[in-house]
Amino acid sequence: MTDQSETEQATAAAGTDRPEEAPDHPPELMDKLRSLSKQRGFIFQSSEIYGGIGSVYDYGPLGVELKQNIRSAWWEAMVHQRPDIEGLDAGILMNPRVWETSGHVEGFTDPLVECRNCHRRFRADELDEIEAGRPEEQQCPVCGVTGEFTEPRQFNLLFKTFMGAVEDESSVAYLRPETAQGIYVNFRNVQETGRQKIPFGIAQVGKAFRNEITPGNFIFRTREFEQMEMQYFVEPGTDEEWFETWREARMEWLTDSLGIRADRLRFEPHGPDELPHYAKRAVDIQYRFPFGWAEFEGIHNRTDYDLSRHQEESGKKLSYYDQKEERRYVPYVVETSTGLDRTFLVVLADAYEEEEIDGDERTVLRLSPELAPVTAAVFPLVNKEGMPEVSERITEDLREQGFNVSHDDSGSIGRRYRRQDEAGTPFCITVDGQTLDDDTVTVRDRDTTEQDRVAAARLGEYLDDALDG
Repeated sequence: MTDQSETEQATAAAGTDRPEEAPDHPPELMDKLRSLSKQRGFIFQSSEIYGGIGSVYDYGPLGVELKQNIRSAWWEAMVHQRPDIEGLDAGILMNPRVWETSGHVEGFTDPLVECRNCHRRFRADELDEIEAGRPEEQQCPVCGVTGEFTEPRQFNLLFKTFMGAVEDESSVAYLRPETAQGIYVNFRNVQETGRQKIPFGIAQVGKAFRNEITPGNFIFRTREFEQMEMQYFVEPGTDEEWFETWREARMEWLTDSLGIRADRLRFEPHGPDELPHYAKRAVDIQYRFPFGWAEFEGIHNRTDYDLSRHQEESGKKLSYYDQKEERRYVPYVVETSTGLDRTFLVVLADAYEEEEIDGDERTVLRLSPELAPVTAAVFPLVNKEGMPEVSERITEDLREQGFNVSHDDSGSIGRRYRRQDEAGTPFCITVDGQTLDDDTVTVRDRDTTEQDRVAAARLGEYLDDALDG
């Protein structure tokens, strides 16, 4: 063990000198992200025409593309580029004994208090005075009344439902609160069919559901969300080494693959009194949001807790026989657990900038070109003289080459540029009068606003080079 803190180690892993305090986002950024997301089709309030539903969101045309690109980047790094990790897609509904064994039915709770004046409910551990044992001094964040809270009670976060035609205790089922348990109960299935040897991992991306008491901060804490989780099964005694390996690898992926600024990321280790019941060691990766540092990914040393519990309760072997060492053991698990929706918010917040160019203010999303919902937008300079037909032909040609491109012929060219800047589109391609003479077009770079003249026939090659670079 060195004297170097985990935050300092994060800086070293990211290859940058971190200042003591990362630069703040402006406090109004969350409101701006909400507005931009609605205006440009990233995120909508679910069931909006009926007044919405608490902390559930729908991803619009641009949002679903950005989310898919983040998901694909994670899957590429975790599964496609690693022979030692297999993919899985387990069911959302599972035998309820899974959740009894994992401890979720009895212990998946948060402390809840209610204001007697306005009847709003809150997590007790998020109210400073109540957490400090001074409930009489706690002011309600909504109505402002002081000292009018009920005693804390435990509130279970599982969504309960029923399977079959009869609603009774024998038909109780739960919407999964995490994807990890589907991996544990399939450990032997995947290990044997994949012919994997320890160490190896199982990765999964999927929906999870938690009946949060106080969801909020846009898509940061919602009741329906998506997780990207990987459970890495290792020989007991090697778990700490693998924990360090995955801790460093995850930070590197965030900075190198997603392009997140290293000075807005940090490791936050769990203290002994903060560890989950299943964990020997845990560390969060936090981002500096406008509302403060908050976790969006965790790395956990879960020991053999989960496999041993399921083996004991199911009566089925979830151990591994090491032929080389001629011994059988229950593997330890090093988990990387990422919230896809929270990562989406990190990417959006980190890319958002406002700047002035030649006296004109613009909003721009400086998304990594590989993540951008649309790679390029094609414009006719004017809607006449054959330019729309040429721009549509170029659009179709690029789509046939596998690029996600859009066509926009509405409004002035400057307004179209601004729309694409707000959508995070890296390149804008304009068909103008010169195009009709020599079949070249202008390609405008989103970040620099500089323009290149490129032969229309070479656009695919140009975009490929730009994406690779």
